[in-house]
Amino acid sequence: MPQHDVLVIGAGLAGQRAALAAAETGASVGVISKVHPVRSHSNAAAGGINAALDPEDSWESHAFDTVKGSDYLGDQDAIEVMCREAPDEVLRLEHLGVTFHRSDEGKLGTRAFGGASAARTYYVADITGQALLHVLYEQLMKHDEVTRYEEWFTTALARDDSGRLAGAVTRNIRDGSLELFTAKAVILATGGNGQIFNPTTNALICTGDGIAMAYRAGAPLMDMEMVQYHPTTLAGIGLLITEGARGEGAHLLNAEGERFMENYAPNKMELASRDVVSRAEQTEINEGRGFPDGTVALDITVVPRHRILQSLREIVNVGRDFAGVDITSEPIHIKPGNHYVMGGIKTDIDGQTDVPGLYAAGECACVSVHGGNRLGANSLLDTLIFGRRSGVHAAQMGRGMAQPTPAGSELAREREAIQSIISRDRSGRRLSEIKAEMGKVMDEQVSVFRDEERLRGALEVVKRLQEEVKTVAVDDKGSVFNQDVLGALELQFMLDNAECIVMGAIERKESRGAQFRTDFPERNDDEWLKHINLTADGDIPAVSYSDVTMTQWEPEERTY
Repeated sequence: MPQHDVLVIGAGLAGQRAALAAAETGASVGVISKVHPVRSHSNAAAGGINAALDPEDSWESHAFDTVKGSDYLGDQDAIEVMCREAPDEVLRLEHLGVTFHRSDEGKLGTRAFGGASAARTYYVADITGQALLHVLYEQLMKHDEVTRYEEWFTTALARDDSGRLAGAVTRNIRDGSLELFTAKAVILATGGNGQIFNPTTNALICTGDGIAMAYRAGAPLMDMEMVQYHPTTLAGIGLLITEGARGEGAHLLNAEGERFMENYAPNKMELASRDVVSRAEQTEINEGRGFPDGTVALDITVVPRHRILQSLREIVNVGRDFAGVDITSEPIHIKPGNHYVMGGIKTDIDGQTDVPGLYAAGECACVSVHGGNRLGANSLLDTLIFGRRSGVHAAQMGRGMAQPTPAGSELAREREAIQSIISRDRSGRRLSEIKAEMGKVMDEQVSVFRDEERLRGALEVVKRLQEEVKTVAVDDKGSVFNQDVLGALELQFMLDNAECIVMGAIERKESRGAQFRTDFPERNDDEWLKHINLTADGDIPAVSYSDVTMTQWEPEERTY
């Protein structure tokens, strides 16, 4: 039975930063990842990371932009922590070896990003997440205190007799064996849940595992209705065209050649917040001013060619390989697509959840620094700041504590559940069919524009699919790299996430940030300036509310 002081589940930027911070205190750390760490979805973060490093900028300005971007649903104490600590974290990364872009004078260079009042996004071309991930992994390998368990899939959290988190049950993907890991603290850093939607910018591994496991363990989920649709994705595929393109000056055009953002955000234009730009695009498409393929155009040709090849080289390849378009010479067709979940496991500023011994950081967590809408380039910052804080707090909390003893039933229960999946004869639908129906209904009925009727319809479908998945069979009956079994477990996690997203969207009877209800088109601060919390409670999640923490900024009209 592997034992550690701190067990980190997930090895993207949040997980690696948490592991490093815990190891630096001298704690024994185990890192479990279902893929090799440098294949984590943090790779996909292209545009950059925000920090107010310029002497003419300030963390207060960064914080206000973030509060405004959140449509005033973000907790301002957490936002202040993130923005105050951002400059030191970015400088630390640079000193560790991240090759951030530099100006001709040799200074760290920035680009503009949506919703920001200053150009404070530091970047490595359009591969910032990948650059950060590799440097942190190099640091991780230097620490003897850290043991990496690569290609292990976590199926459930384990608690002791008092209800405290005591570890996790994991499956070795290589041979199918199950193992119970024990730890004084568990940090979930498992990323988002974008695979619930189809299409999505998220990798195949983004199936909401940690969110669902925490939910099943009794931790509340917060703001789950807040799902970000990114303005610029390839139609039908979901591949992301980074916001960095608009940061470099690209224009959005409708089929009539009009730069339509003038009508929606005349001050910020294409660099308004993502929810505003996505709704503008979808409105153009819905009202017949889009192209026949249901898109609008992103014109990057207005950016100098040498600048495109220097700072946007990956999307040059994406445009050529997946759309047959040379973005240096012609516009590329895009539309809003699923990208990020602002909600997740409810935590405080040190990553603690309501379940003793359980922490969360990164996209699976809801601190809440993003509220109703995340600003571009704040996601990498979130992973690093709260990954570090979670790692430090978890290690300090466990110092001097005896190694816990799990109650003992979880391992047997998980073994029985997995064997049940493997031993079933095929009689119902295939996993792929259930997942496809889930993705279709979520994209069509729980996306940019929502209303009561469509949300209720989506909930009915999700509840039916939750029943169908209980009897699904798999083709692969073996134990070695059995992706069928993992797919069945992931699908159950995804359906738990989907139910909570739809329930939150039904409950919030207003429009705020990414939640736009056509039947409640106005923001209603009197009734809905609050978080919606969902807790596992039988067939339907139990709903409760918590206050939004205010410090310096009172809600005002949100215009760009």
